[in-house]
Amino acid sequence: MEFTLGELADLTNTKVKGDKHVVIQRVATLESAKQSEISFVSNPKYKSYLAESKASAVVLSEDVAQEYSGNALIAKDPYLTFAQVVSCFHPVEKPRGAWHPSAVIDETATVEGNVDIGANVVIEANSIIREGSRIGAGSFIGKNTTIGTGSLIHSNVSIYSETIIGKNAIIHSGAVIGADGFGFALQQDKSWYKIKQIGNVVIGDDVEVGANTTVDRAALGSTVLSNGVKLDNQLQIGHNVYIGEHAIMAGGTVVAGSSKIGNRCQIGGGAAISGHIEITDDVVVTGRGMVIGSINQPGVYSSGTTTDTNKNWRRNAARFRQLDTMAKKLKKLEKELDVLKKD
Repeated sequence: MEFTLGELADLTNTKVKGDKHVVIQRVATLESAKQSEISFVSNPKYKSYLAESKASAVVLSEDVAQEYSGNALIAKDPYLTFAQVVSCFHPVEKPRGAWHPSAVIDETATVEGNVDIGANVVIEANSIIREGSRIGAGSFIGKNTTIGTGSLIHSNVSIYSETIIGKNAIIHSGAVIGADGFGFALQQDKSWYKIKQIGNVVIGDDVEVGANTTVDRAALGSTVLSNGVKLDNQLQIGHNVYIGEHAIMAGGTVVAGSSKIGNRCQIGGGAAISGHIEITDDVVVTGRGMVIGSINQPGVYSSGTTTDTNKNWRRNAARFRQLDTMAKKLKKLEKELDVLKKD
C-alpha cells in the first residue's frame, strides 16, 4: 500500500510543505526512517534529529516545520496526525462472514450478517452478535449478552451472561467481562457468606478493554464503562463502578467497588482508587496515585514518593513514622513561643 504525500494530507486534513507527489509506502521512527517512509516529531526536544533523518516526509507542527527544509505534513497535533497516517497504512480488517466449524452457537442466539467467528468460540442462549463484529478463537459469550455492531472480541476473551457491549468496542485477549464482584458477608462463626452478584456490565460505544483486564459485574444494577472509555492491560474494575465518557486508565490500576470516575479523567499506571468515592470530571491522577477520598475539583493529583537511594529512603521512612510525634512537639513549642512573645 502506498500514498502520495498529498493524498495523506487530504486524508488527515493537513497541509503539505514540499513535494506533494512524493510516494510514501511505510511509517517509521524518526531515527530509523528511510526513503519512502514517513515519521513525526511531536515533542520539540526531538527536532534536533530532523537534520539526520532520511525520512521522505515528517509530520510536524507549523513552528517546527519552519526550521525544516524537507517534505512535511503540517499539523496542529503531529502525534494525532501520525496516528491517523498509521491507520491509513494499516486499516481495520473487515469481517468476511466466516464461521469456523468448531464454533458452538446456541440455536437461540442471533448472529447478524457479516460476522466472523473463530475456532472453538462458544455463544450461549439468547445472545446477540451485531453486524460486522469479529469474535476471536476460543472466546466465550455468555447467555443474554449483546455485542454491538463492528466490535472486535479478540481470542480467549470471557464475557459472562447479561453483558451489554456497544458499537465498535475492542476487547483484548484474556479480558474477563462480568465476573462476580467481590462481595462477602461475615457470619457469626467468622466465615464468609457469598453475596450473590445479580447485576451486569454495560459497556458503551468505542470502548477498548486491554489484555487480562477484569471488569466485575454489579451486585445489583450495572457496572458501567461509558462511551469512549479506554482501559489498558491488567486493570481491576470492581462491582458497580461507573466510569464516565472518554476516561482513560493505564495498566495495573485498581478501582474498588461502587466508585464513580468522571468524564475525561486520566488515571496513571498502578493507581489505586478506594471504593464508594467519587472523582469529578477532568481529573488527572498520576502513576501510583492512591485515592482514598472523593475528589471534587478538576486538576492533577499525585501521591507516594519517588525513587531514591536505599539509604535515603530508609532514613526518610523512619522519619515518616515519627511525623505525628514531631507535629505534637512542634505544636507545643509554638504555644510556648506565643507565651514568651506575650511576656
